[in-house]
Amino acid sequence: MKKLLVLFTGILLVFALSACGQKTQEDVVSDLDEKLEEMKGYKANATMTLKMGTDPQSYNVEIWHKNPSFYRVNLKNSEKDQSQMILRNKEGVYVLTPALNKSFKFQSEWPKNSSQAYLYESLVKDIMEDKNATFKSTDKHFIFETKTRYQNHKMLPFQEITLNKKDLSPVSVKVMDSDHNALVTVKFSSVQFNTTFDKDAFDMKKNMTGAQLEVPVMGEGKDGSFAVKYPTVKMDGVSLTEEKDVTIEDGKRVVLTYEGQKNFTLIQEKAEVVQTSLVSKNINGEPVDLGFTVGALTGNSVTWTYAGVDYMLASKDLSPEEMVRIARSVQGTAVKE
Repeated sequence: MKKLLVLFTGILLVFALSACGQKTQEDVVSDLDEKLEEMKGYKANATMTLKMGTDPQSYNVEIWHKNPSFYRVNLKNSEKDQSQMILRNKEGVYVLTPALNKSFKFQSEWPKNSSQAYLYESLVKDIMEDKNATFKSTDKHFIFETKTRYQNHKMLPFQEITLNKKDLSPVSVKVMDSDHNALVTVKFSSVQFNTTFDKDAFDMKKNMTGAQLEVPVMGEGKDGSFAVKYPTVKMDGVSLTEEKDVTIEDGKRVVLTYEGQKNFTLIQEKAEVVQTSLVSKNINGEPVDLGFTVGALTGNSVTWTYAGVDYMLASKDLSPEEMVRIARSVQGTAVKE
């Protein structure tokens, strides 16, 4: 009997010790909070894949962050020679398009005002703020499912965040629709915490010049021609009623008019290469992540540049969420409805 009692006590002790080794959701959230408090910054590399249009699009993302509020996010699509950079420094928030020698300046709280799937501290904030977040632990990972804080959160309401157990670094993020289909996936290939940065690492002019060494400034197009793009998202009771070509000084402007339950206009024209990048154009709006590029969202419009073409989607009927949803779908194959 004594032997059985000793054996039973030993088994209980083993279970108790193993239970002590398992971190609870509250433990991990507390550890994440502590890590953010101690973190001076980081550098990370990731691949972001979007399934918004007809074909999946993949982008390389390079992220630098220096506490408390300096950021450098470089988005590259090697196949299309498309490159954009989001910078936040003491002067403000900039979006750079090196191939066009363009820079836009926003008076914005970015990235605090929305979820950002490739920014570590944004992911941690989403985990900490969602009191209904779900949690599971595997051999190597902690996995959270949380709500998002996107401008178009109705379209992308959920995300699955996978963290490395060893150092709580991000492994992957899946941003999902209401049916839990992953429409945006970010896979991190490297994360280096508490890195050091050069004094001018977040300087706008230095970053524009450096980016142009990788993606040269475009030459002026001879005829201003381009392939017209159409939204791949369908809206009930809305259809394309007119496509009009307007001749302008450097080529053409295409105006697509959609009418029905909600009306909107999509304007496209060849982007102009700016001769000097010393002056940034001020934008009254918020930078909005369209996945394949960064746009400017105002009350009644979204504007963006992609592959050498300027786009503007304008509407008095669409909500900001609906405008972003349509804009995200304009990067697919050029197919008319």
